[in-house]
Formats: sequence, structure tokens, C-alpha cells
Amino acid sequence: MATLKGKAFKFGDSISTDHIVPGRLAHLRSNLPELAKHVLEDADPTFARRVQPGDFVVGGQNFGLGSSREHAPLVIKMAGVSAVLAKSVARIFFRNAINRGLPVLITDTDKINDGDELEVDLGAGSIKDLTNGADLIFKPLPQAMQALLDEGGLIPYIKKHGDFKLE
Repeated sequence: MATLKGKAFKFGDSISTDHIVPGRLAHLRSNLPELAKHVLEDADPTFARRVQPGDFVVGGQNFGLGSSREHAPLVIKMAGVSAVLAKSVARIFFRNAINRGLPVLITDTDKINDGDELEVDLGAGSIKDLTNGADLIFKPLPQAMQALLDEGGLIPYIKKHGDFKLE
């Protein structure tokens, strides 16, 4: 299981898929690299140019609510984000993220501040805020979901292993 390290980009409650991928940019759905340049711009216009590979999106309650835009978690991943941490997440966003290879971790994000350096141990279910010393926990993802994440998502998993089977 992986250990992830990066900077926190903190967002509030109720970040919708329209905040993640604005509807006015629907014409870019066939050009995902271009769409990724606009990820979360309605929540933070500077996010896409500041995020670095390995960084984290940190949300509050109900992250990813709204439509079932499958490309919303994909462009977050394409922007270099290693995981989404939130107090709660919309079910369809959660499933789309796992299928696209983006970990979504449910934890109390109140102690994480924007810009904090984080270290996340996916196997242990622990988050260490290296900036303020806070230790947080999350329920580790089930083995089946972790297997998908290890391969980069559902499609890469199936290409490598054939049908998805729970053992």
C-alpha cells in the first residue's frame, strides 16, 4: 500500500461536480487535458496552475455532489492530485473516483489547513499533517477498491487481469 505526500488545497462544504468541471466547459469533454487546466476553477481560480503532482484536494461535507460527471474525478487526477480527503463524499463521485484510480478518503478535515504538507498512509489509514503535527485517521479502503487503485482504475485493472473478481 502506498504512502502519499503533498500539499493540501482546502475547499469548503458542498463542492459540486459543477465546481470541479464547470458546465460552461462541456465542449472540452473530448479534450480532457485541456479540461484539466480548468479543474476546480469556480471554487479556486488559481488551483489548476498551483497544484503539483502528489498534492491533495481537501474538502468538507458532501464533496462531489451533483451530476454524475465521470470526468470530474478524472480531471482532478489528471491535474496531479494524489487523493481527495473529505468529511463526506457523494456516492456517485466516490465510485467514479475509485473507478478512475483516484483515492477518496473520508476523514475529519477540520485540522487540515490550506497549504499544509500531508503524508497519507493508505494501508494504515493514517494522515500526518507535517505542518501542524495533527494525526488523523480514516477507514482504509476495502481490498477490492485498493486493487483497482493499485492498477490505476477499473479499466487498467480489467486490461491486466480480465474480469474483476472479489476473492
